[in-house]
Amino acid sequence: MHAIQAATRTDGVRYAIRDIVMKAREHAANGMDMLYMNIGDPIQFDFETPPHIIEAIAESMRSGDTGYGPSEGTHEAVAAVTAEAKVKGIANPHHVFITTGASEAIELAMTALLDPGDELLVPSPGYPLYNALLSKLSATEVTYELDEDNGWQPDIEDIERRITPRTKGLVVINPNNPTGSIASTETLDALVDVAQRHGLLLLADEIYDKLTLDGDAVVSLASRAGSHPCVTFGGIAKCYLGPGLRVGWGMVSGNPEWVEEYAEAIGRLERARLCASHPAQASVRAALEGPQDHINDMIARLRDRRDRLMDGINAIDGISCVAPRGAFYAFPRLEGVRDDNAFVLELMAATGIVCVPGSGFGQRRGTAHLRFVILPPPRVIDTAMERLAAFIRSR
Repeated sequence: MHAIQAATRTDGVRYAIRDIVMKAREHAANGMDMLYMNIGDPIQFDFETPPHIIEAIAESMRSGDTGYGPSEGTHEAVAAVTAEAKVKGIANPHHVFITTGASEAIELAMTALLDPGDELLVPSPGYPLYNALLSKLSATEVTYELDEDNGWQPDIEDIERRITPRTKGLVVINPNNPTGSIASTETLDALVDVAQRHGLLLLADEIYDKLTLDGDAVVSLASRAGSHPCVTFGGIAKCYLGPGLRVGWGMVSGNPEWVEEYAEAIGRLERARLCASHPAQASVRAALEGPQDHINDMIARLRDRRDRLMDGINAIDGISCVAPRGAFYAFPRLEGVRDDNAFVLELMAATGIVCVPGSGFGQRRGTAHLRFVILPPPRVIDTAMERLAAFIRSR
């Protein structure tokens, strides 16, 4: 028998965030003191899932919710997402679907939209899940630039230049991973205008929407889109500190006549995969309608850690950073570095600092970046900045 060949569509699947972990494990096994600044999982640090969310899931299991649930999600979960959408000013939610993490919602929405060879506009820097899914679907990623000189706002002119007859949709990640930027209302309105003129579906990844570090409010793209078709993604993972619960959602909004066929295509995909975890869906109502105290506490801690990171970076020659305003990431720029992947590996070997190369998220040609998370305790951040400064001086 011959060796089984892998599908060529998997050739483009890379996930720099997890890939770097394999090398970090080797160093840790050899006794190195590691400083993990790489992965966006609050539970790996000193954050905890709010107790009322855990109790809601436990009560659901005790009540017997361990059989299959509705494919689109339980009535309570769907109703909670719909109610929050109206609070955000989204006047016309057409179809809400609860999924195994926001990642599955994104996959269902993209699968229902794209045929092989179709194009999707994706931000650069941006979250690598989109690239992986596009490879899986044999569709084409077309990146548009976020402007580092303008606080990492989407470059509207660059988007316009990249639209072709095969372009089907436009992805907006707000707040952005990996830069921590928040799109202004003016930017959102410009994005809606582009989508309307070119007949593009808007895909709004807003999973960090409550984590704003300087008092800004994240304006939902769908609230600005009005009747124009939009899919909004959210979940329990980030704002509600439950990444391992794997509960997310998508919401199709817009003129029902324009989105009905597309929403039904998503529905067929939902039914084919049965349902998301039935008891875990109890977390949705508990999160959205229950106590929100942990969010202010989380923001205060993240703001302090962001400021410590920025102070450390600003004290080092050869590295600069646009201060993140949301989520829990920073995307500093390295001067005089050509290969950020090699830099990250050398930094890890010399200092134990684990971070991710900017090339894993996309960056303007000729630039080099790192992605740090601002989740670690202050002591870890301070130590990492001291070691980073010493490493750059040594170079």
